[in-house]
Amino acid sequence: MITAIVMIDAATDSIAEVAEAVADLPGVSEVYSVAGDVDLVAIIRVHEFDEIAQVIAGRINKVPGVVDTATHIAFRAYSRHDLEAAFSIGFESTD
Repeated sequence: MITAIVMIDAATDSIAEVAEAVADLPGVSEVYSVAGDVDLVAIIRVHEFDEIAQVIAGRINKVPGVVDTATHIAFRAYSRHDLEAAFSIGFESTD
């Protein structure tokens, strides 16, 4: 599974509509409304690298109200859940 994080600048008067439209697109896992330099962050999950271009250039950038995007490809996922599972393998308490 390939994950991409897409930062989206949206027209100020249509952020909610853009978020809903992007969330409905195939390949889009989640969309967050955020504070900071961008308006929305979309999480893209696809099986092939070619699909990233289809989702972003072919779908997200065509949503009315999307002003600009910046894409970041994830190399590896880290989470508390993953780390706890890794450290608990083979561990037995001596208490």
